[in-house]
Amino acid sequence: MSAPDPFIITKALDWLAEGRRIALATVIQTWGSAPQPVGSQLLIDADGNFLGSVSGGCVEAEVITEAADVIASGEPKALEFGVEDSMAWKVGLACGGSIRIFVEKVAGDRASSADSLLHRLVGDVEARRQVALITNLATGAQSLVHSGDEVEKELAPALGDAFRYDKSVALAGDEGEVFINVFNPTTRLIIVGAVHIAQQLVPMARALGHDVVIVDPRTAFATEERFGEAEISRHWPDEALPRIGVDSRTALIALTHDPKIDDPALIHALSSDAFYVGALGSRKTHAKRVERLLKAGVASADIERIHAPIGLDIGAQGAAEIALSIMAEITAVQRGKVANNR
Repeated sequence: MSAPDPFIITKALDWLAEGRRIALATVIQTWGSAPQPVGSQLLIDADGNFLGSVSGGCVEAEVITEAADVIASGEPKALEFGVEDSMAWKVGLACGGSIRIFVEKVAGDRASSADSLLHRLVGDVEARRQVALITNLATGAQSLVHSGDEVEKELAPALGDAFRYDKSVALAGDEGEVFINVFNPTTRLIIVGAVHIAQQLVPMARALGHDVVIVDPRTAFATEERFGEAEISRHWPDEALPRIGVDSRTALIALTHDPKIDDPALIHALSSDAFYVGALGSRKTHAKRVERLLKAGVASADIERIHAPIGLDIGAQGAAEIALSIMAEITAVQRGKVANNR
């Protein structure tokens, strides 16, 4: 999941519609043990009401005070808090972290119009389109971009990395320092097989911010009693997956050990841009799976994308530890710490 919370942008639009004067504070850089990631945001109104967080509570009071000046003047401001500053001990960063925060006023009429930048940003997020908000930190000028083709040549590699690794970043540009704030679609985890491991996976994945969908045509397995409020599709994978959608922000794992269910799911995932494809089973089981997929016409290069045996090798025993190893591997692939087998 990307650091920015689209909820903050949505609430900013709500507050503007209510006639409030508001500012957004965004973490643009961190060092050491800063508690919130780059891209985290705090929404503040002229009365000092706020939502979100830029430091887990360490510097919020100071940022809210500075936001009042920004709202009054309309001039953006970059703030820095760190252990070298006398302010650091006061605001609680003496543990060794430091952060830069950009505070900007959000204009009322222009920002609240239906075709405004913020409305378009929310629309992209809701449509699961990757989008980045690029801000010139000197002038406050902003634009929305969706690919490297829409930015200056020197920014394109950084934008590509920001999208790939879910990492917003501040860097120098031809027209001064810019901040690339990435709003990637929420990562979706499709679990094929409503098995015991899946029951352990659902709360872990949700805690990490993933949307979770369980696909299993076996109605005795795919029940609300076993999975609570989790989204469940009881269709066969070749019917369910096109409806759900498998894109570059999707991880799919096949857990049933039943080729009639797992193989169609894997074939569909391997023809997609899914960033992670995994399958449960031993090396011997996977060797047989490879034979079947080759006979089905899947290219060897595509089959090599499958993480099998699934999960990081942590010596897992039991469903909960296997689920932990799977989520660890998905996270490592997403963060670029483990090859995505592509």
